[in-house]
Amino acid sequence: MNWFVDALKKYAVFSGRAQRSEYWYFFLFYCGLAIGAALLDGMVGAFNRQAGVGLFGGIVALGLLLPSLAVGVRRLHDIDRSGWWLLIAVVPVVGAIVLLVFSLKDSQPGSNRFGPNPKDAFPSEKFSLT
Repeated sequence: MNWFVDALKKYAVFSGRAQRSEYWYFFLFYCGLAIGAALLDGMVGAFNRQAGVGLFGGIVALGLLLPSLAVGVRRLHDIDRSGWWLLIAVVPVVGAIVLLVFSLKDSQPGSNRFGPNPKDAFPSEKFSLT
């Protein structure tokens, strides 16, 4: 949950870097909220078939649009790609595959043109079995 809250705190920060865990935990909680909103829409009858979205689902989507874009741009920065690569999502199928591959890549080690590696800032998060 901390990764989601951290991403929300930086809801309009398009500079810097976001490691994989921040990106994927953000979208895990985003999907959970979207599913919850869809269930709520179905229970209260707020789903509009013509629009394809319900009242609560629309609120969640609009409320998390800017944080989603920001964490996506910061994730691309982490692999030393420009945030403009998010626009490849408009290309059907291929764009989604390219962004998925980019989001699965490990961070570029050390600093890059977008800032220091966020993994270097949290060395205590490495787990040990002892």
